Amino acid sequence: MGDVITKAMVMSAGMGSRLEPLTLQVPKPLVPVCNRPVMDILFESLSKIGINKVVCNTYYLADQIIDRYQNNDLGVEFNYITEETLSGTAGGLKKCQFFFEKGEDFVVLSADGLTNADIKKGIEVHKQSGAIATIGVKRIAKNEVSHFGVVVTDENGFITEFQEKPSVEDAKSDCINTGIYIFNYKIFDYIPENTFYDFAKNVFPKLLLEKQINTFVIEDYWSDIGTLEQYKISTQDVFMGNCKFEHAKIVSTSTGSCITNSEIPEDTEFVGNSTIGKNCKIGKNVTVANSIIWDNVTIKDNVKISDCIIASNEVVDSDLTNKVVGCNKLITV
Repeated sequence: MGDVITKAMVMSAGMGSRLEPLTLQVPKPLVPVCNRPVMDILFESLSKIGINKVVCNTYYLADQIIDRYQNNDLGVEFNYITEETLSGTAGGLKKCQFFFEKGEDFVVLSADGLTNADIKKGIEVHKQSGAIATIGVKRIAKNEVSHFGVVVTDENGFITEFQEKPSVEDAKSDCINTGIYIFNYKIFDYIPENTFYDFAKNVFPKLLLEKQINTFVIEDYWSDIGTLEQYKISTQDVFMGNCKFEHAKIVSTSTGSCITNSEIPEDTEFVGNSTIGKNCKIGKNVTVANSIIWDNVTIKDNVKISDCIIASNEVVDSDLTNKVVGCNKLITV
């Protein structure tokens, strides 16, 4: 096949249990970052580099994902399968084999990824190496490696070893697997049909023996919204200018900033950085500090909200600090 990659698979089947209660009624790919579903941001970034045909494996709350993207204006042709049972990261890709052609290279991404990674650079590295798989890796602070899958490479960037969440003392590298993959169609030879199969546990060990996994280093922003804490951090990263994508204008006051798609009363006080979705009703004398508020939320008069995440369609009539409100559930974080 030619040098141009136009197709991607986006892994979209996960239940997002670490984001509960937010994901009890909303699938993780539709969780908003600065009022935009994270998958919107992902599709838009793929379209900008010429990847305009996407297939997704759906499972949990699949109808919401399908309804949103069947007719979208994000520059991608949306295709999907719906899994009856989860089949693992590699198993989900195997079910999408029909979407790709023999000899073709393609990109595989996770739907909860938030990144400004130079995927075109990764494609170039992949093409030049002739590897079956190329993984985007990110250098992080050594004291954080125990939270990630660590990769060890040779002088040519090919992976020689994986370490799954090693201790700081045992870690042989400060590079982690970001879950951004570029594969050749040959990858399907390593994944059996109708079997629960995982990249890290089942596929990569075989490719490692054959020295068929290359890497490209991601210098730009990379994160995910896999946990409530990381979701908060990723949102703050947008305000800090670390992560860049199109969103509503940042409105700044003397005490804080807000990205909002709703009309906000003049006496609303912002502290730190917050986001407020569309069709929200904000009462008089409300204070919002470092919080994420989704669509159609009502906040009553004189309420103070600090370090909270509030899902759509909720009503807040009392002060909240360090709380997550979603699906009529309230948890402390």
